[in-house]
Amino acid sequence: IRTARGQAFSIIAEAGIGKSRLLYEFRKAIVNENATFLEGKCLSYSRSVAYHPVIDILKSTFDIIEDDRDRDIKMKVKKGLGILGVDETSMQPYLLELLSVKDSGIYKIQMSSEEKKNRFNEALKRIVFKSSEIRPLVMAIEDLHWIDKSSEEVLKDLLDNISGMRVFLLFTYRPEFIHTWGARSYHNQLNLNRLSNRESLMMASYHLGTENLDKALENLILEKTEGIPFFVEEFIKSLRDLEIVERRDNTCHLKKDISAITIPTSIQDVILSRVDKLTDATKKVIQAGSVIEREFSYELIKKISDIAEQELLSHLSVLKDSEHLFERGIYPDLTYIFKHTLTREVIYDSILTKRKKKLHAAVGKAIEDLYKENISEYFGVLVAHFMESENHELAAEYSNLASKKAVKTSAKNDVVEYTKKIIFCLEKLPKTDDIQKRIIDARTKLGLYLIELNHFHEANKAIRPVIDIALNTNYEKRIPQIYTVIGSERFCVKENFKEAFEYLEKALSVSEKIQDITSILNVNFWLGMALASNCEFGRAQHHLEQVISINVKRNSLPWLAVMKAMISLLIHYFRGDINKAYQLSQESLQTSKKAGDINSKLFAYSGHGTILNAKGFFNEAEEALSKGLEYCQKSSQLWWMAWCNLSLGDVYYNIKKYRKAQNHYLQAIDFLEKEKIYPSFLNLSKIARLRTKVAANKSKVNFESLQMNASKNKFEVLNGMTKR
Repeated sequence: IRTARGQAFSIIAEAGIGKSRLLYEFRKAIVNENATFLEGKCLSYSRSVAYHPVIDILKSTFDIIEDDRDRDIKMKVKKGLGILGVDETSMQPYLLELLSVKDSGIYKIQMSSEEKKNRFNEALKRIVFKSSEIRPLVMAIEDLHWIDKSSEEVLKDLLDNISGMRVFLLFTYRPEFIHTWGARSYHNQLNLNRLSNRESLMMASYHLGTENLDKALENLILEKTEGIPFFVEEFIKSLRDLEIVERRDNTCHLKKDISAITIPTSIQDVILSRVDKLTDATKKVIQAGSVIEREFSYELIKKISDIAEQELLSHLSVLKDSEHLFERGIYPDLTYIFKHTLTREVIYDSILTKRKKKLHAAVGKAIEDLYKENISEYFGVLVAHFMESENHELAAEYSNLASKKAVKTSAKNDVVEYTKKIIFCLEKLPKTDDIQKRIIDARTKLGLYLIELNHFHEANKAIRPVIDIALNTNYEKRIPQIYTVIGSERFCVKENFKEAFEYLEKALSVSEKIQDITSILNVNFWLGMALASNCEFGRAQHHLEQVISINVKRNSLPWLAVMKAMISLLIHYFRGDINKAYQLSQESLQTSKKAGDINSKLFAYSGHGTILNAKGFFNEAEEALSKGLEYCQKSSQLWWMAWCNLSLGDVYYNIKKYRKAQNHYLQAIDFLEKEKIYPSFLNLSKIARLRTKVAANKSKVNFESLQMNASKNKFEVLNGMTKR
């Protein structure tokens, strides 16, 4: 690592095998090394909390503590960026937004959601790399099986870029987690297996204080613990608690009356048998802690406990001495941590449903009271607690706030998940007119978010239950958005142009009537796309230019670049006016560079590359399309990736690099089949791939198969390409 050869290492094992312990021992081993150690944890409730472990890393980097106010965080971030030698004006807004600072300044920066997400990732990456220039950096992320999607994307991006850096990434996770990054020469993994019989007995001997174990005791330990280290340790403690082990002649034996005693048979039984030895009052404290999470503060457990402070401290001391909990910090700034996540899970699962609901409600209320100043940091946690307590009104309220926060950080998958939770909660409440309206709002928003992610089937399913209610109540605010969802699905999935035009034109009529500019922009975009695909170029250009007009008024350079690229491609290129297409695509490219926005760059480069290929400038086309594809992979506009791959395949076909052509056609086919969108483009990609195989003498022409694929084309604009 010191020689700038970055490494990554994954520790994989089932619960109880020793992932956290191995990480702990590694951290102890490097304590005297001149290295920075940063740690982020994924928690069971954090799957839908965007950037949760990444925020842990940022807090450690800038020494931010729980009680810090916004002004403290701003000061610490500014000071930290100065130490790292980073330009604060270009990075501070993104870091402050992630740290839930109210006035982060990000709203002043105009960019697409894709570019915003890209800048979050770039800011985080820059912090890591700048830190590693000062001292080698070890960054550990625990329990990736609970990671949120946004954090996973950040780690993937980091992993792609550490090979020349003084960075060591460490991950721990359970076997069921499947990461999204591929193989890397500098990424190794260690699978921790269960202990052998010999290793299990060595561990038992250590805890019993002697190597000499009676055969019956050995057999009992091996039978019950199944080679899981945590189970061995807890089982030995359980046997001691039950007083069924005795030591005679330096050998441990089972007592003769063992048959009369119930011995725990599973890790759950072992943990619960030890908990049952506690007093009722102490048991209630550890149960309350398990509802909070694996780690909980003294401040929070005190708030939800209805006992005197000295009594609470006494119970916590018992739990610490019995090694159920570890204690960190100095009173009163104490944090308690369950010795093992399994301990917390088993204790939590043992609580009766009625009491569990009460405890979740108490924890939610306590968080509201204690952390008013930085409550936005706890939106995701509050959603989880109020959902578990079945306070659906508050859960819906915090889901809405968490969704808005995720929108600001461009965490689209998290926006979708929280919007689904809003719907779930609202549909549990009495069906008043207000609740019905809020359900229509939530379902319509979900449909629009899903369209952005190319999930047209799911989007249509989301709005289906509220279509009739919205129309019957004449809820004009949502009607054009509902029609837009339906129209885009008819166009992209069913390729039913008649119905697509019908719904989109209705959407445009209502949105113009109520002067909903955002809806007018969206509908014109989809109408332009659909009409161009049907070779109705004049009408299509009119609608796409409407989008340009709106964005000129908004002074939105990113969208102007996108729309110039779309018109150059969908109108001029497909109409055969290549020179006009080339001129406008060059303008698009210049505008995208000025905008500095990833979304505009992906459309500009891919559109320009397609037109360069048509003009016979194959080397330039390859370069532009490769850049477009690179930007596609960093954005949520994955549907455009299919077009990039199809066009790159055409470039390689033209220069007779048939293997590369086939690979790109295959990538287009895989994506379109997976997402079940644009069937006509799918068939065109299949024909193109078969043509390449024939050209490479790898296949004979199957005219029946070709004709079958060609007959499925419903896009008029693709007829010429399909026939050629």
